[in-house]
Amino acid sequence: MAAASDLEMESMNLDAERDGKELEDEKMREDGGGKVPSNRKVHRIVSKWMLPEPVRRTYLERANCLPPPLFIMSISLAELAVFIYYAVWKPQKQWITLDTGILESPFIYRPEKREEAWRFISYMLVHAGVQHIVGNLLMQLVLGIPLEMVHKGLRVGLVYLAGVTAGSLASSIFDPLKSLVGASGGVYALMGGYFMNVIVNFREMIPAFGIVRLLIITLIIVSDMGFALYRRFFVPADGSPVSFAAHIAGGFAGMSIGYTVFSCFDKALLKDPRFWIAIAAYFACVLFAVFFNIFLSPAN
Repeated sequence: MAAASDLEMESMNLDAERDGKELEDEKMREDGGGKVPSNRKVHRIVSKWMLPEPVRRTYLERANCLPPPLFIMSISLAELAVFIYYAVWKPQKQWITLDTGILESPFIYRPEKREEAWRFISYMLVHAGVQHIVGNLLMQLVLGIPLEMVHKGLRVGLVYLAGVTAGSLASSIFDPLKSLVGASGGVYALMGGYFMNVIVNFREMIPAFGIVRLLIITLIIVSDMGFALYRRFFVPADGSPVSFAAHIAGGFAGMSIGYTVFSCFDKALLKDPRFWIAIAAYFACVLFAVFFNIFLSPAN
């Protein structure tokens, strides 16, 4: 029996070695000279940063840039266009940090205009200044493009918009008398989902780089939260204080819905019970926020 077991193990090892050699041969054939094509290098790097070890091979077998990461690029261009409009074509005393002129925007979330329901989402298009938009664009492009290359635009868009909506609803509850601008809710949702995947799959996502990634994310979060707190509590009396609750709510949306979505790379999302549990919890919070805004909000 022991000999049979040894033979079986040896056969499995030979099969694994053969599979490895076939993969190497395939890579050699792809470029005809032993060099890995640049697009394959990009996909390999993306797979190491975004996926745990067991599903990387599946991703590399079907990786392509079709469709390209249109959602993140489109939303980023829209946010940049709106910022340029208010900074250049609308009268502002300064454009490094926009003044109260942005409060007149039909996109911004304002508690006294909550009946205009689109503002709960459209506020993501308006930013309070250069630091604000540069930070958000940098984070969502650096993280969002690789995520969309792996998970495609529908899933990334779901997580992003879930964070945006959670941000405005949380702000309407915990900071009900303050306006809200910026895409931080969506950005933090992407970071929350990615952060949870790194934590859960830490050993399989290159431990050394995993630590670096966690440190980078922490640094970005601390700096962005610092700016948000400044805009909320230390803005001059004639300025435009904005809420910061969207950051926290977006992060929680990402750590629940985002984590579930991003951990189902090679699985059917709608068949995963974790997804429906996260969606049910999310909509329960949404219903409570709607009830609060209608009957209990101090802004009424």
